[in-house]
Amino acid sequence: MILHSPASDPYNYVVNGKPAVEWVMERQVVKADKDSGIENDANRYANETMNNPAYPLELFQRVITVSLQTMEIVRALPKLEVL
Repeated sequence: MILHSPASDPYNYVVNGKPAVEWVMERQVVKADKDSGIENDANRYANETMNNPAYPLELFQRVITVSLQTMEIVRALPKLEVL
């Protein structure tokens, strides 16, 4: 899946040193734990737990929306003057 954004703004919203959209993308991949062999599959979670196969896409869209709105608010803040 490829989503196009008109700007890089979603990547400007950083949480713990990493863009929020990257946090979500990293957790949406299918991977198995090395020690236990337990498979982490966001699509299976979406189907079995959330009963919504579109959940991973909807989550990603929500994070993009929050990122864009947050950056809009931050840009509208007045400059901080340190005395």
